[in-house]
Amino acid sequence: MVIVGIGELAGPFALGFLRLGHPVHPVTRHTDRDEAAAMLPATDITLVTVREADLDALLASLPAPWRHHVGLVQNDLLPADWERHQLNPTIAVVWFEKKRGVAPKIIKPTIVGGPRAGLVVSALEAADIPAMAALSDVSLLNALVAKNLYIGVANIGGLAVPPGTTVGSLWSDHRALAEDVASDVLDLQEALVGQTLQRDTLIKDMTESFNADPEHGATGRSAPQRLERAIAQATELEIDVPTLRRIASSRLTT
Repeated sequence: MVIVGIGELAGPFALGFLRLGHPVHPVTRHTDRDEAAAMLPATDITLVTVREADLDALLASLPAPWRHHVGLVQNDLLPADWERHQLNPTIAVVWFEKKRGVAPKIIKPTIVGGPRAGLVVSALEAADIPAMAALSDVSLLNALVAKNLYIGVANIGGLAVPPGTTVGSLWSDHRALAEDVASDVLDLQEALVGQTLQRDTLIKDMTESFNADPEHGATGRSAPQRLERAIAQATELEIDVPTLRRIASSRLTT
């Protein structure tokens, strides 16, 4: 197993692979990837755990031997992110949080789809993290959009409420705002995937995720960047996202 990007998120995957008896080879930003790929040309999976902002450039330069069994675990993923690189990856829609020195915090089972889904599910379960395989490409897409919706509403909505607001209180005490943000996020997701989505089902999934960990913070360090990216995508696609733009305008003037 090769893991590209050895941050906190990589740890549980590495632990699971090791418990299954698979050697794990870490690749950091200082590693010569072409040289490493020459020494490790045949991998069961090359798991990419770098930040979302670094993913596109990394996939564009990924050594050829590692392109056959790529695994991705980033947030904000949609099929276009790997299709433009002509990849058929294994995707893990992660629903656990890992911070330094603390055991993983489980929100709900991680959903895994793609060619190596069974292997990744087994590895996570070996690391005591619940996981399940997506039943189809459609169910994997729904899982990706559901995670994107959860993050979009929590992070972007969290920018418009008092500091310290949790996802539980965002949904219970600022429902109108959260619903407006969700509507904009879903409009954008539909434009990005090029199809109509089951909005009621996705909202229900998001609500269940909020209820599974209601004390989770509603925003974080990456929230402003996530809002900026959403606005840029909406502008490029000519999508009307009035609530997102109102939140962005308010932050720029305060």
